Amino acid sequence: MALDRRKFLKRSAVTGAGVALAGGVMGAPAAQAAPVAAAEAAGRPGKRFSLTVMGSTDLHGNVFNWDYYRDAQYQDAAGNALGLARISSLVKEVRAEKGAGRTMLIDAGDTIQGTPLTYYYAKVDPITAAGGPVHPMARAMNRIGYDAVALGNHEFNYGIELLRKFESQCDFPLLGANAVDATTLKPAFPPYFLKSFHVPGSARPVKVAVLGLTNPGIAIWDKAYVQGKLKFPGLEEQAALWVPKLRAMGADVVIVSAHSGTSGTSSWSDQLPYVENSAANVARLVPGIDAILVGHAHKEIAELRVVNEKSGKEVVLSEPLMWGERLSLFDIELVLDKGRWSVESVKASLRNSKDAVEDPEIVALLREQHDAVVEYVNQVVGTAEVTLTTVEARYKDEPIIDLIAKVQEDVVKAALAGTEYASLPVVAQASPFSRTSQIPAGEVTIRDLSSLYVYDNTLVAKVLTGAQLKDYLEFSAQYYAQLAPGAPVDVNALTNAGNRPDYAYDYVSGVRYDIDVAQPAGSRIRNLTFEGAPVPADKKFVLAVNNYRANGGSAYPHVASAPEVWAESTEIRTRIAEWVTAKGVLDPKDFASVDWRLTRDGVPVL
Repeated sequence: MALDRRKFLKRSAVTGAGVALAGGVMGAPAAQAAPVAAAEAAGRPGKRFSLTVMGSTDLHGNVFNWDYYRDAQYQDAAGNALGLARISSLVKEVRAEKGAGRTMLIDAGDTIQGTPLTYYYAKVDPITAAGGPVHPMARAMNRIGYDAVALGNHEFNYGIELLRKFESQCDFPLLGANAVDATTLKPAFPPYFLKSFHVPGSARPVKVAVLGLTNPGIAIWDKAYVQGKLKFPGLEEQAALWVPKLRAMGADVVIVSAHSGTSGTSSWSDQLPYVENSAANVARLVPGIDAILVGHAHKEIAELRVVNEKSGKEVVLSEPLMWGERLSLFDIELVLDKGRWSVESVKASLRNSKDAVEDPEIVALLREQHDAVVEYVNQVVGTAEVTLTTVEARYKDEPIIDLIAKVQEDVVKAALAGTEYASLPVVAQASPFSRTSQIPAGEVTIRDLSSLYVYDNTLVAKVLTGAQLKDYLEFSAQYYAQLAPGAPVDVNALTNAGNRPDYAYDYVSGVRYDIDVAQPAGSRIRNLTFEGAPVPADKKFVLAVNNYRANGGSAYPHVASAPEVWAESTEIRTRIAEWVTAKGVLDPKDFASVDWRLTRDGVPVL
């Protein structure tokens, strides 16, 4: 089924980049159309059509089954395999089984951020440079034959210019019905994609619409890039606006590709009146949807059925596991009655990438770009006196996390020198992102440091008072479960209380404090001192904090609304590499500090 996706390009109100509004249509042969159409209009029943919509999500730059941080094949405890090269093999398998003219392939977002591969082509050899390369994710997805891809929140991490360049390199539209121009409130990206399937012996094709919805949290997490340019209304309201339009255009099947989980919750506070993970809400509240490809939450959902409150019909949802570990299949049965196609049934299932081999065609296509990244991350930037590890960093003040904090402190102090804020003490926030990161004794490479700081966060300086800093620490201390005095200590049960992920727990350097886990959450911070003296409530500090936290990520108190005195666009990961390169030798005496400990009624837990 040939499809020219380039033919429907339109200019965008935001940056002038292409906006695709509809796909190609393939009808019945002209000689057959009139008599067949007359018979069908007369009500001759019996025509049926089977359609399979395949879906991936949260690829995060994973092309091969390769761990750039370990310089080895990817491994996890569950025996998973990942990457677009394996997805490609699964897609070919499904097309062979079902027939290429009976399949579609879509994605639910978070495509161009997440691995050293995507970082390299955003920052080291950027696709935005004059004569720059084609993004490896665009090359792979074009070759595999994606029909449409929804925007994820991480699509905006490198700014709109890079996103628009990536969009121009794709042979498929990037969909985002709720990504609108901040001034006109008109769609800044294609809201939907339409594709028609010819049914042998029928004058009426099956018309499929894919509505793309992205995450409203982008307005918080990437405020620096989108504020004043784009707005992100809620998924439910935009689905309610567009689904009736798609039905009016003659869509027989409506699929939503939503970069939004199913839980109905948000990881950030009430800074926006929209729910982050609202895919199930969309199914429940907006009639006219047949299926939803779910993304964002990094969960595995083979099939979830939600009854729409208005129509009483079931909507089928599926979320394949992230990084290309799974592929969702929506098998849709349609029947033609009185000249109209209607959906008779929808079933969802998953296919596992570990059951596939890497497609040699994709391997050959991207080998050179992959090898360039492997060479880059294996560059030696210094030496380490001792091995540093994050294995116990969730519950012990470990030097490897102090390294992050020290780099951030030094960068912010240098930036504020000579300003009115130079006299304020600088403290720094850092999180134990990984439980397996290690900087081995001996040569230190970029990949060692990248494994320590896996996100593309940048650095911001905010002013907090002593009272606000204590609130911040209390919020962070919710990460620990309450532990009665004398109770046995199980470190695996001690952390992640209330399902708080590791990245939502913060160290703060530059002050000293105890976290008393015998106390209830909200009353745990004890002995908060600065330079040996109790911290006054009105004392001012500059907090060196990553942009995700600074913009409200994980809903920490005060920080999003605190005065911002400095910010930059250089990644914290890069700053760490620069710091280590300048030092030459990574010695804990240059960065390690004792800032906090876990206690029970004043007695150390560990």
